[in-house]
Order: sequence, then structure tokens, then C-alpha cells
Amino acid sequence: MRSRLVLGAVCALALNGAALAQDAGGETPPPPPEAPGVTPDSWREVPAENLLVIDTSRGRILVEMAPQVAPAHVERVRRLAREGFYDNQRFHRVIDWFMAQTGDPLSRGSDRTLWGEGQSAYPDLAAEFTFRRGADMGFTAVARPMGSVLGFMDSLPVISQPDELMSQTGDNRVHGWGTYCPGVAGMARGDANDSANSQFFIMRQAYPSLDKRYTVWGRAVVGLDVVRAFNFGTDPSGAVAEPDVMTRVRVASDIAEAERPRVRVMSTSSQAFHDLVDQIRAARGADFSICDIDLPAEVL
Repeated sequence: MRSRLVLGAVCALALNGAALAQDAGGETPPPPPEAPGVTPDSWREVPAENLLVIDTSRGRILVEMAPQVAPAHVERVRRLAREGFYDNQRFHRVIDWFMAQTGDPLSRGSDRTLWGEGQSAYPDLAAEFTFRRGADMGFTAVARPMGSVLGFMDSLPVISQPDELMSQTGDNRVHGWGTYCPGVAGMARGDANDSANSQFFIMRQAYPSLDKRYTVWGRAVVGLDVVRAFNFGTDPSGAVAEPDVMTRVRVASDIAEAERPRVRVMSTSSQAFHDLVDQIRAARGADFSICDIDLPAEVL
């Protein structure tokens, strides 16, 4: 059964806000301070081919997709968006302090007992829980705990083996994986690792215990407030009585240029970003987490 596709093992925990906050490393972090010295070269524009535009009953969400991290899953999302598959689908499962799940075509119907069981007509996808990170992949480190390195690839928070191990591998690359900070988009699946298909979820809060268990394919760079505004369920399944809807989902490159949203995000290679990280680290002290870093973004 596909259902409750997803996160079944952790749904009960997620309903307990205190338990989730502890797992994520503490209470919701305060808003990041403004970084000084922000200049025009502090920004980068998200490529239109990697920008997923999700219009919902609550507002617009802009997700930067990460094909370097999960190429097959990104291509599936692009394909389904281009076919109109996601239009008018509900966020049928939303758990406060956790995530909002959608992408089930059965959620368009009135039979709530079926919601969470549907998928596209395409084959299930092989898991992309981790990827091979090379020195050429634009990674910016922000912390180096023993045995690993934490940083960003574009807007995506990533944990990886350290660069020093690259010289010891046959392909000069090391394992990396996206980590489930707020706004990160992951693919839902059944019990089998290779069972993701069309359903996906966007994190309302951090939940790092999902790392390397569900494929990460992007992050909402605009609209996390929309995700957090969705109606949520109150039982262990997270089923929503009055769910919010994705009215239309498109890849930005498919939208006429005059109507196409453009979004720029603070470049992680800029001095402004490093200044921002230093300020957040100083404010958080020993409680500092990569999920405390909320990249500034604006719609052009």
C-alpha cells in the first residue's frame, strides 16, 4: 500500500511539538539578523529551468530544484508539472511542526479514504538519498564538525564527507546529502526505498532524522510562510479535514517571459553570506545549526 506514503514511522512523533523541537535541535530559531555589506554581487538569480512555481489557495511558493543532488526526481517533478498533473491537488496530509504533503491525484476526489494512495502512471523512482559531491559542484562550507562538513549548494543545506577524502576515492568525490531544514522539499515513498513516484512534501520545520531516508530534491526559497499557513491535521495520520490546494504548478521556464516570476537568493559565495553566517553563529553559540541559516531571497 502506498499510503500514508511517507513518514509513517515518524508521524506520531511529529504530532508532539516538544519532541520534534528537541529532535531538530531546539526551539524555532529567531529570525536571522540582517547581513551588513549587501551589494549587488551578493545575489544570484535562480535559473528558470530549476524554479518550480506552486500557486496555492494560500499564496505562491517558489521552489529551487536541485538536479545536481537528485536528477531523476527533479526530472519527474518537472515532467509532471508540465503535464498539469499537480494542478488542483490537495495538501492532503499536513502535520504541524513537521511537513505538508501533496502530489496524490486521488486527492482531487471526494473519497478521503483514498487520499495518500495515488501516484502517476510512470514507474517508481530509484532512491537518490545521497549523491557524489565533487570539488566542482559549488559547495560552500559553514561548519566542520568532526568527520563531516556542513554547507550549501545554491539554496540547499547539505551535509557531506570532508573534502580531504576526495583524494582517496576512485572518482575524486565524496558522499553528500540534503538535510531536512525548513522549506526543504522531499519525495514521499512507501515502505520500499525505491518507491517514490509523484507525492512530495515540504518541511514546515526542521526534522534531520529524515536525512538519507527520503530523497531531497529542492527547497522553497520563497513561500515558507505559505507552507506554514496550511490547514493541518490533528490525528496521527496528519489527514486534513479542509485541505489547501495547489491551484497550478509550473516550471518557470515554461511561463511567458512577461509573466514569469524571477527570484534572486543571496549567493553563498558572497561576503554578505559569510557575514550573515558569522552573525548567526555568534547569536546561537553552541546551539548553532545549519538550519538556523535562512537565505535572504526576493522576487524581482
